[in-house]
Amino acid sequence: MRSRFNAFAVADVAYLLASWHPSTRPGTLSLDPGLEWRRLEVLAVTAGGADDQAGTVEFVAHFWDAAAARAGEQRENSVFVREAGRWFYVMPAP
Repeated sequence: MRSRFNAFAVADVAYLLASWHPSTRPGTLSLDPGLEWRRLEVLAVTAGGADDQAGTVEFVAHFWDAAAARAGEQRENSVFVREAGRWFYVMPAP
């Protein structure tokens, strides 16, 4: 999760797509250049340990929206799965 937040912060679209599970990955990804991702708060983690094949991360990602000149946040409870030793983002949890 933290590596994906960092990828958003530095606009690393290649990493974001590579760490997205193929079953839900979009064909392309366009990031808003006016958003500056500033801070990640992990609120809760379910599973996702060394012996798990899936897990969830509830988080709040804080950003600055330059166009609107205001702070904002994105809240999500994300689902991740591990395949061949690598973690992949699947989607927001229902």
